Amino acid sequence: MSGPVQIVLIIAAIGYVLLRRFMGEPAEAKRMLILPAVLTVIGLVNLDGVAGTAVLFLVVTALLSIGLGALRGASIRVYRQDGVVFMRYTWVTLVLWVLNVAVKFGATLLLGVFDKGAASALGTTTMLTIGLGMLVEGVVALAKAMRGGHQVIWEKGKDGAPNRTSPLLDSLQDRIAGR
Repeated sequence: MSGPVQIVLIIAAIGYVLLRRFMGEPAEAKRMLILPAVLTVIGLVNLDGVAGTAVLFLVVTALLSIGLGALRGASIRVYRQDGVVFMRYTWVTLVLWVLNVAVKFGATLLLGVFDKGAASALGTTTMLTIGLGMLVEGVVALAKAMRGGHQVIWEKGKDGAPNRTSPLLDSLQDRIAGR
């Protein structure tokens, strides 16, 4: 995937997530886990050509993205509405997103000072690190939502249909909430 196309896709994905979550939405496990998993898989597929110094920078930026994702997940406001758990991003969450993107692009620029070829290879791993951070954010936010004891749904019902739940998710929620 070319650099400009990848950047547009990343900006679109982050913008979509930010907009929806700032407005507040149900804590929908499917939405919180599937998009990040897809980004992570795309990032893994694009690991061709990442070697040497770029691998070290990739590991560091991936670990930072995971840590910042955990902090973002913890910063999300979780509340009950219409019988289910809702979530909303806070300003702290936004600051953590900006920091995450700055770390990734800053690391790529820094690597470019040492090795231009490695920097271009590292640039193709942005989807991997952003996806990992979003995945950890989703897991932390879902764990936070499940501890509240209110219904966490798998998928929001469409066109008036009831929300879909997941037996696995419900069982996990019962264990976490101590029911």
